[in-house]
Amino acid sequence: MNFENIRFDVAGGIARLVLNRPDKLNSFTGAMHAELRTALDHVQENKSIRVLVLTGAGRAFCAGQDLADPAMTLVAGQQPPDIGNVVETNYKPLVLRLQNLRVPTIAAVNGIAAGAGASVALACDLVIAAKSASFLQAFSKIGLVPDTGSTWFLPQRVGMARALGLAMLADKLPAEKAADWGLIWQAVEDADLNASVDKLAAQLALMPTKALVRTRQAMHAAPLHTLEQQLSMEGGFMRELGWSPDYAEGVAAFMEKRAPRFTGE
Repeated sequence: MNFENIRFDVAGGIARLVLNRPDKLNSFTGAMHAELRTALDHVQENKSIRVLVLTGAGRAFCAGQDLADPAMTLVAGQQPPDIGNVVETNYKPLVLRLQNLRVPTIAAVNGIAAGAGASVALACDLVIAAKSASFLQAFSKIGLVPDTGSTWFLPQRVGMARALGLAMLADKLPAEKAADWGLIWQAVEDADLNASVDKLAAQLALMPTKALVRTRQAMHAAPLHTLEQQLSMEGGFMRELGWSPDYAEGVAAFMEKRAPRFTGE
């Protein structure tokens, strides 16, 4: 697949998707979104892929929406663009694709993650950031509300007080503090980011993929369920996974005192 705004490759069961507009801090455009949809559809359909790594080229992860994109351009004397339509058309499908992907996802935050860029990182299952990276909810600076799921992700992960502070004040949150607050999984030395991500991706690629995804689904559903409903969901997932080849392999490996060879099925 040939792309202009992203890079995408698959090797060893690991798909790597790189936002590739470094001169624009990898900010989103309509064209980039179209390419992302194609790449994520490939991840969903290719059964050899066991994990997705999402990162940015150059010195940024993603600076959010490119305000120079035609869909966002303000023209004097004309009706302002329908930004809500941009969210519905591009960002809502992107977040839902990531949240419903059939493989676990890692966001490797190599620099600033601002606006929708921060939200997209948080839509991934595990977020690892370089210590020099930061997260910024920049929407209030231009008179907008956080989107791309941030009003959902932030309160759940860091609590309402911190979520409102981040969203209203639009202060940068350094990666180490983001990890301390529980917003992300880990902050590592800049020089160790690539190796840490590679190690984690390789680990996930060898694990029972379907069980990892069902774990994500169960935890995301919990705030909407009563305890009884959540117990029923767990039981349903356990029934399904208990009939899976990976469960049989896991038990056999445990009994035989060897490393399991999961296939993701």
